Amino acid sequence: MLSPRAPSAHVLTYAQTLKGGGVEDALLRLTAGWIALGRRVTLVIGEAAGPLAAKVPLGVDVIELGDASYLGMARVAEIAAWLAPDLIFCPGNHYTAVAAWIRLRLGSACPPIVAKVSNALDRRDQGWPLTPAYRVWLGWHRHFVDHLVAMTPAMKSEAIRTTGLPATKLSVIPNPPVRRVADAPRSPVPDGRFLLGVGRLAPQKRWDRLIASFARLADRDISLMILGEGEARGALEAQVAALGLRERVTLPGHVADPSFAIEHAEALALVSDFEGVPGVLREALAAGTPVVATDSSVAVREIIASPALGTVVDANDPAALVAALDHWLAPGQPRPAPVPQPGADSAAAYLELFDDLVLARRAGVPAANVAVPALPALPICASFLRGPVRERV
Repeated sequence: MLSPRAPSAHVLTYAQTLKGGGVEDALLRLTAGWIALGRRVTLVIGEAAGPLAAKVPLGVDVIELGDASYLGMARVAEIAAWLAPDLIFCPGNHYTAVAAWIRLRLGSACPPIVAKVSNALDRRDQGWPLTPAYRVWLGWHRHFVDHLVAMTPAMKSEAIRTTGLPATKLSVIPNPPVRRVADAPRSPVPDGRFLLGVGRLAPQKRWDRLIASFARLADRDISLMILGEGEARGALEAQVAALGLRERVTLPGHVADPSFAIEHAEALALVSDFEGVPGVLREALAAGTPVVATDSSVAVREIIASPALGTVVDANDPAALVAALDHWLAPGQPRPAPVPQPGADSAAAYLELFDDLVLARRAGVPAANVAVPALPALPICASFLRGPVRERV
């Protein structure tokens, strides 16, 4: 006897590229969990090439748009209209404008949309006039998102305050834990003692801040390695050269599995302007590696919950950052006891939420308060999706 069809049997989600990034990496871990639990998952991707391509789970229906631009992601609405999934999952803050367009384009035919809060909503780094404009945008989320998922309680509170959504429309579900990548080559490590950074070489991450602080450390025998790739590489390499640090700072690029380096580092540093719930901090603490981080989101102090685990500093206090690094890099400094990563049941928790939302929609319970008319049928060409699941649209 066949099992009854789950309410959210088909989930559609999307991302621009697989070139790296915590949002996309976490999305792939979630999709793997949903497939393992028997759901159909369609991943619409702007450009499917990149380091994360090897992590795309078997069984995911991948539709490649052939356009990695944000504007190109507008075509997700067409695909959603043609496939008619039970639910649409928006994987992070960066992608909520796409969710808004899907809701507007599909109107009353739009399935429930669940969005994850992946980055800080209180963006102190933006300044005038971006900060008030961003607050207005966050307030509009209640018109096109049926439910928000925050990764920690503090992020949920921040989301309630900044979006105006009631607490009943928010849940707390952590990201699935990061696991070792099977058959991945061992990540490089420098000779001797070293400080580690892991993340995209992007302006948000402020690796320039870490390099500048590293130049001021008391211990001149320690080295710095930053694992990641991105558009800031040229500027960072120029900074390293200007500070005379070429012999002590290495930028090996992206690695599939940084766990070996994390385990052997004296400390891990994350000095971003803004973050969500940095998975690399959890990875480090799970390995017993102390961390130094800027107060880039409300979740950072939830992760570094004790002075025995690491130090949180103000992003605009370079002296405090240097002092924290000197403290944790001092020879003989005891390492913290490992802290297990949460989220082992996250995929199932998401599906339970998805099922509840789909059932509520079928029962006629109002979802997002969408003040837009239903739009006419979209001119979808069925041949777009014909053939192998990795067909380019």
